[in-house]
Amino acid sequence: MGSARSLEEASKQVANWRANGEKVVFTNGVFDILHVGHVTYLLAAKELGSRLVVGVNADESVRRLNKAPNRPINPQHARMILLEALVPVDLTVVFEEDTPLELIKVLKPDVLVKGGDYNPDCTDVNDPTYMVGSKEVKTWGGEVTSIPLVEGYSTTAILKKLGK
Repeated sequence: MGSARSLEEASKQVANWRANGEKVVFTNGVFDILHVGHVTYLLAAKELGSRLVVGVNADESVRRLNKAPNRPINPQHARMILLEALVPVDLTVVFEEDTPLELIKVLKPDVLVKGGDYNPDCTDVNDPTYMVGSKEVKTWGGEVTSIPLVEGYSTTAILKKLGK
């Protein structure tokens, strides 16, 4: 099980893992209503390295994403507790900004991963498939990859079923 940390604590933990030769994978997201798509994705992400760090959008960051007027459904502390309980997650860290770029720059992961709706080869920052931090990760020799989405599972689809 993972644990939530401040950016300073997360940075120290990642440095310790790296000093021990461990490969650090980073992903990020809202993770508002956990579902099988999230769990499948996180399990696959963990397979890419030794340690999985998950950046979690703060509540205000989620609101600025304009996903829906009532999002997030679950507040950041609840979303982090759920993520921390998942076996593949070694560390969670919240970020207040609109993107995890600063978090990525500080943690310097060996692997940056996102879902299949993102393109690891996209270099146009205005393209919705662009992976924030991909350019930076590549500059220090890291890998950038995407994992196929599990069809039929998304928080948006769940909310539609509920009529929200």
